[in-house]
Amino acid sequence: MSGSSSVAAMKKVVQQLQLEAGLHRLKVSQAAADLKQFCLQNAQHDPLLTGVSSSTNPSDPRKCRFLLVSL
Repeated sequence: MSGSSSVAAMKKVVQQLQLEAGLHRLKVSQAAADLKQFCLQNAQHDPLLTGVSSSTNPSDPRKCRFLLVSL
């Protein structure tokens, strides 16, 4: 690298670091508490936790039909 390209690269690094330093950051404990609260509020709508009723399950073998096409 030449001297001028090295200076330009370092200026870009400084710009990026200044940008990142100016970002608003949450503490990990606050982010975890927010995530836990969101999960608890939405748990009743999560099919992985509540399961899927057989009447609405698209993978129910009685409802699942495949179209077989011969080539």
